[in-house]
Amino acid sequence: MDLRQLFAFNLRRLRHAKGMSQDELAFEAEMSRSYLSQLEKGKFHVSLKVLGRLADALAAAPVEFLKPPN
Repeated sequence: MDLRQLFAFNLRRLRHAKGMSQDELAFEAEMSRSYLSQLEKGKFHVSLKVLGRLADALAAAPVEFLKPPN
């Protein structure tokens, strides 16, 4: 699994664990839902700035986005 796919997997996992919709997370992270959707599909590369906003919105440590699945 490449890092972009790993990030996408963990982003979906963390969002689902918080019970948030893409719309809710996009609003909290101050981005469009379509951009968030593309991140979750592994289509776009994420910047550190966006990673930080997502981590804040999900109350997660940034490292959580790069943890390999068990």
